[in-house]
Amino acid sequence: MIDQLQKTAMQMVAPGRGILAMDESTGTCTSRFENLGVKSTPTTRKSYRSLLVTTPNLSDYISGAILFDETLRQTVSGEATFPEHLAHQGIVPGIKVDKGAKPLAGHPGEKVTEGLDGLRERLVEYVQLGARFAKWRAVITIGDGIPSDACIMANAHGLARYAALCQEAGLVPIVEPEVLMDGSHDIEACREVSDKTFHIVFAQLEEQRVEPSGIVLKPNMVLSGKDCPQQADVDEVAEQTVDCLLATVPAEVPGIAFLSGGQTDEQATLHLNRMNQLDKDVPWRLTFSYGRALQQAPMKAWSGNDENSAQVHDAALRRALVNAYASKGEYSESLEASN
Repeated sequence: MIDQLQKTAMQMVAPGRGILAMDESTGTCTSRFENLGVKSTPTTRKSYRSLLVTTPNLSDYISGAILFDETLRQTVSGEATFPEHLAHQGIVPGIKVDKGAKPLAGHPGEKVTEGLDGLRERLVEYVQLGARFAKWRAVITIGDGIPSDACIMANAHGLARYAALCQEAGLVPIVEPEVLMDGSHDIEACREVSDKTFHIVFAQLEEQRVEPSGIVLKPNMVLSGKDCPQQADVDEVAEQTVDCLLATVPAEVPGIAFLSGGQTDEQATLHLNRMNQLDKDVPWRLTFSYGRALQQAPMKAWSGNDENSAQVHDAALRRALVNAYASKGEYSESLEASN
């Protein structure tokens, strides 16, 4: 089974391609739709996501797509299911399996991700429905006296148990430890917490006998907090992020697909591009697994009107293309103006 896991993981981080995160929960999707004046229903969510995955030539730049439970069970244009459609296009279908970050008892301001109860049985069903990988997100907040060791350990242990269950079921686990950029901390604080978090996550993965060659890591970039008055520039973000990963991530991991984590579309692209231009001997592929940084433009182009399909497709393909080039260190601003 490990050979198949490795093969799938390598497909997910194929050169010049990245992963589309379209696994927003119903609540998150509703919030984004409402900002556009669109009512969120199973029908409108399906309509928008169908437009997204039917973008012509999307698979040239997108290797995998993370789905929400509702979407996994829906059909594209009333025909193939989303997993069937994606697989036919050469895009690996995946599924978000965590139940969200909840308050961590005894630790105000900190959260732990839930969803392990019944996960083994859910994974069996997801495999039957066509999923080939899964995703679980853990969030770490930097603030006054936090994160605590207990918070980091609880989240790392949950990620590791989830990953072990995924590999048992034949699914590649995307391991997503996210140190949030919310706050006024500087880049040095983010680097310190990211170093510690990633180190503990991989120690826990080893404890749970997770095969590192059969996972994909989806970490935060090392960034200044949103409210920090001194924002690190593109070069410093790239250097700090890659150095952090070199110090914590085993060489056996096939690839690292960054989350955008609240960055603007352009910031996420520029940071990834610069990382891939650094003269460093990195053993894994550095690519993207973006949600908002890929979807913000096409969702706005759609705005609830399925007749805007051409504009949706153009916006989706453009964001996929520029990030695909960034994953090779070949991005330039001229790509923003043409496909």
